[in-house]
Parts: sequence; structure tokens; C-alpha cells
Amino acid sequence: MQEARAHATELLTAHAGGNGRAADQLLPLVYDQLRALAARYLRRERAGHSLQPTDLVHAAYLRLIDHDRIDWQGRTHFFALAATQMRRILVEHARAKGRQKRGEGATRVTFPEELVQAPALSLEFLAFDEALTRLGRLHARQGQVAELRLFAGMLVKEAALYLGVSERTVKDDWRVARAWLMKELASGEATR
Repeated sequence: MQEARAHATELLTAHAGGNGRAADQLLPLVYDQLRALAARYLRRERAGHSLQPTDLVHAAYLRLIDHDRIDWQGRTHFFALAATQMRRILVEHARAKGRQKRGEGATRVTFPEELVQAPALSLEFLAFDEALTRLGRLHARQGQVAELRLFAGMLVKEAALYLGVSERTVKDDWRVARAWLMKELASGEATR
């Protein structure tokens, strides 16, 4: 497992250095985890969502590999950016569907209880995305922590390593971000 992680990091570095074949070698190493991440996202979506986990993985992977100027800081960095790309793809998809249906059948997302530490939260995906974006503008690190915890599924320890802060800082940011998001969504501010 440790060897695969090190090899993935080497391939990311090689890709950033201009080795075009490194991306082809990287995909088999990260595919299962990316697919699990995509499946977790899509399980939270409404039934009958037109995107499949494989579609989401391929779209996110292509966007990541297209950016050859990213200074990859390892596997954790890759998965954090993959989660961000998946979120963006889902937002774009939800907005396109919303334009088509003019608000009918809004995309809803449910976050599991163990992540939000409250009853399972089901809400309109675009409203949540707007709230998370607003939080990021107000307090960038809290927004990053929320995104890493909710979208990348990172543990506190992983988020701390990725952000270069202590676990205590991540826990504090997560507590505040979670409370802010719940208040924001309950008040309807995200949709204004």
C-alpha cells in the first residue's frame, strides 16, 4: 500500500515535469479510490441521476491531468483536487439541469450523519454549493476543511496533513464551519 502511494506521487511529479505517459500509468493506481469517491457523491444525489460514477471519475481525471502546471504535493493533494473537480462537475450538471427544467426536480444531496454530526442533512445541492463557496470567501481555511471533510471524505488527520495545520486546528475549523453551514442553510441565505 505504501509502495503504491509512493509510486502515485512519483507519477504525479513526472506528469508535472512533462512526462505524458505518467498520467496513463497513474490512472490504474488511483481509479478504485476515485470511483469510490464518485460513488459516495452520487449516492447522496437524487435517484435517477444521469451521471454515473465512471463518468464522474473520467471527467474529473481528465480535468486534473489537463493541468500540467500543478505542483503535485503527493497523493493526498491529488485526491483533494479530485474531490474539488467532482464537486464542480456536479454543480455544473445541476445548473444545466436547472436551466433545462427551470427549477423542477432540483438536485438534492444528503450528507451522512457521521460527517455532519447531526441528523442526516438533505438539501438542494446548488444551495449547499453556494453556502460552501460563501464560507470559503469569508474564511478560506474553514471552507477548505468543510470541502475536504464532506466531499473528499478526508479524516481530520488527512485534512491536517494536506492543509499543513494541526489536527486541533482542523477540528476547530470543522466545528465552526459545520455550525455556520447549518445556520446558513437553515436561514435560506445560500439561495439569496
